[in-house]
Amino acid sequence: MISSQINALDPNSLSSLKLAAKNNSPEANKAVAQQFEAMFLQIVMKSMRDATSSAGLFDSDATRMYQSVYDQQLTSVMSQSGGMGLAKFIERQLDGSASLRPPTYDLKGPPTDQNQAVSKSSASTGLSVPYSAGAQEFVAQVWPQAQQAANSLGVPAHFLVAQAALETGWGKSVIARADGTSSNNLFNIKAGKDWKGAVVEARTTEYENGQPVTRTERFRAYGSYAESFQDYANLVGQSSRYASVRGQTSAEGFSRALQQGGYATDPAYAEKLTRVINGNTLRQGLTASAQ
Repeated sequence: MISSQINALDPNSLSSLKLAAKNNSPEANKAVAQQFEAMFLQIVMKSMRDATSSAGLFDSDATRMYQSVYDQQLTSVMSQSGGMGLAKFIERQLDGSASLRPPTYDLKGPPTDQNQAVSKSSASTGLSVPYSAGAQEFVAQVWPQAQQAANSLGVPAHFLVAQAALETGWGKSVIARADGTSSNNLFNIKAGKDWKGAVVEARTTEYENGQPVTRTERFRAYGSYAESFQDYANLVGQSSRYASVRGQTSAEGFSRALQQGGYATDPAYAEKLTRVINGNTLRQGLTASAQ
């Protein structure tokens, strides 16, 4: 039996957690997810403490030690109480009830009340990610292709980089083929009946009528990122559904036009994409790539 409360001062709690996690039981997965979120919150808390001036009458090594212990236990309690939602998501991944694949969107037709297909997965959380060399590398890798596709649509190139980043977690979650090689599908476009190119299958969790449904779907596969951008440009550039996307120079306008055209049924998709476009991660990646 795993305790519902992890004590930050008890080293045995982590040891017992490691042993229980080997059973891969729902209870163990929940505890592991909560501990992971607690560790993440501790990092956030420490960063906040370090950024705040602590000089004063009560500043001492002892005070800082007790403050650290307090923060550890506080973040543990926070994760047990719901925290920021990260633990719940990780728990679903460990239980196998959510796909590790990036979000997918039904591009065969606009959504209806009878068939709402809202994607829900790790790449679609809309959370800001810390700037890293990986983000810079992704921006540098796709920038030339994004420019060419964006020119044909009359939109800023960094809008397309941001959407590809949102869809694939900055290139870390591109759908893989059966042999492990990349499908190069940066926009998670499904392979409908009219698609004549290569296809790759992947499990994904979508929402229909408010309920999560996990199924295996067919996606388009490309020989390169350039082909992926070109196919995306053809889709958005030739479909009347996305007429209002073309020529958009506003981040919010571009994002909302995509959502209104039915690119994604996730009601928060436009907001998430806008945040990525305006976010520091993309801005710093573009700056570093230009140097």
